[in-house]
Order: sequence, then structure tokens, then C-alpha cells
Amino acid sequence: MTTTDIIVRLVLITVIFLITLVIAMYSTYAERKVAAFLQDRVGPNRAGPYGILQPLADGAKMFMKEEIIPARSSKFLFIVGPSLAIMTACIGSAVIPWGQTLMIGNYALDLQVTDINVGVLYIFGVVSLGVYGVMIGGWASNNKYSLLGAIRAASQNISYEIAMGLSIIAVLMTTGTLSLREIAAQQHGFWSHGWFTWNVFKQPLAFLIFIVCAFAETNRAPFDLPECETELVGGYHTEYSSMKLGFYLFAEYINMFISSAVMATLFFGGYNFPYMHHLGLSANWVTILGVIALFIKIFCLIFFFMWVRWTLPRFRYDQLMDLGWKALIPLAIANIVITGLVMNFIK
Repeated sequence: MTTTDIIVRLVLITVIFLITLVIAMYSTYAERKVAAFLQDRVGPNRAGPYGILQPLADGAKMFMKEEIIPARSSKFLFIVGPSLAIMTACIGSAVIPWGQTLMIGNYALDLQVTDINVGVLYIFGVVSLGVYGVMIGGWASNNKYSLLGAIRAASQNISYEIAMGLSIIAVLMTTGTLSLREIAAQQHGFWSHGWFTWNVFKQPLAFLIFIVCAFAETNRAPFDLPECETELVGGYHTEYSSMKLGFYLFAEYINMFISSAVMATLFFGGYNFPYMHHLGLSANWVTILGVIALFIKIFCLIFFFMWVRWTLPRFRYDQLMDLGWKALIPLAIANIVITGLVMNFIK
């Protein structure tokens, strides 16, 4: 790798990191506006026009609040918990293909930080690490409510990771690769040879299982049992304040953004859009439109996350575990068997 390649990669990492933070920041604003719309309210409307500066006001509030570390907590781990949560949330974007190759003069810029041939496994590895930030923070707080919330989060994430992994196996069987770039490339356009190319049409059950598991993995309602206020005060981050609490809350929105990007790539064609190769435009313009198309898909999925949160009531914990172990895992296994039979007997 040349010096130019290293510099370009660092710039790309910085741009993706900043975009991730901005989207996560304004997801808090969008969530409150969506909630207000669904509940026939106005929502934030004081900080700037239409409340557009509300996320900046919330960030300033978080930074200015007093830092409190409980006297009997494990102080080092108390700080490590939220740091690990935000770090694992951010590094998941490294293998997501944000677009095709962009030509800048004679330099070909791949709009992806790194294209590893086991990108799907990388995503699952990062997801698995995320629970450590929650577990460490809950245990280090030396608070029974925090510990119960952390245990709930750990058991919930472990349970739903199994169903999520099994749902992806069916997609990998049809695509034959673990590379997210190759999976996106195989879903070129929208319609080819008389069939839809997006995996959501080929594996609808896998998508349904995956998105339900994504709600559970990101601790979003109706699967937000780890931070159930009525039972656990605030859950695993009960004892946190200032930006340590902000890191936990911010990590949730970053995870929601990355989960939406992964779902858009795996099931909705990623940067592909209908008739993209029939527009008569240059390759660079098609690439730029592809990036825009990907972010539109991501924003639609983020809206769906928010819509569900303000529509469905929270599950009981036994219902949550029953759904994961008794419904989603058997369905995912059945989907794998059906996919194998179809691939073997219907060429």
C-alpha cells in the first residue's frame, strides 16, 4: 500500500466516522419528531428553526453535567464500559460498501474502508463485542439494578445472535460469499433475467428474522428490557451521568445506523438502484447516485426502527426469550433447510 493509499484511507475513515456521528446525533432529533408526529404533538421547536439545533443543545447539556463516579464502583471498569460500547459501535462501518468505485483523476477510490472476504463474520464479531461494554458498565456500577440490566442485555444479545447468524446462513448459501461488497454487487440494479435481484425477495423470511434480531441486538423497543425504567430504574446505565451516559445512549443510535446499513447491503441491494445502468450517465455519477440511494434505504430503515418503538408495547422478559429460542431459531433453521432443498432440486 502506497502513501497515497494510506492517506486516502485515513480521509475515508474520518469522513465515515463524522457522517456516523452526525446521523446518530440527528437520529435523536428525528426520534423525537417521529414520536411527536405519531402522538399528534409538535416535538422539539425551541432550539433553532423547527428545533433543528436540539441535538447540539442536548450534547452541550451532556458535556456540562457533573461527572459522578460512585464511591464503591470499580472506577477503571466504570470508565471502560461506555468507552467500549461507543468504540465497538463505530468500528462496524469499516466493511460496509458505501458505493462503487469513484474515479478521481487517475485514482480509483473504493468507497469502503476495507473489503475483507469475511466481512459478515467481522460484523458478527463486532456485534458480539458490543455486549461487553454493557456488561462491564453494569457490573462496575455496584448497583443491583445496573447489574440486572447488564445480565438481561447479555442474555438477550447472546440469544438473538444465534437466530441472527442462522438467518444470514441462508443468504450466504444463495450468494456464495462472505464479502459484503460481493453480496452488494450481486444485487445489481433491481431486475435481471426476469427476477428481482435484491435478496429481500429471495430470502424474505431471513430478512424478517434478521430485522427482529436487530431490534433485540440494539436494545430497541419492544426489546428494550435491559433499560426497562419501571423495573430497573434505568437499567445498566443507572449510575452514569454526563458524557459516560451520553456514550451509552449515542452507541444505541450508532448501532441502529450500522444495523440499517448492514440490512440495506444484505437485503436491499446496498448502493444499487433500479435501472442504474440504463441512465446514460458517467460511472462517477452512477456511483454518487448509488451512495444517495443507499442512504435513502438506511433512513427508511431507521424510520422503521423509530416507528416500531412508538407503536408496540414492551415485551415481558419471558416473552422475549421465548420468541428468540422457540420461534426465531426454529424458523431460521427451517429456512436453511428450505434454501438447501431449493438450491439442490431447483436449478
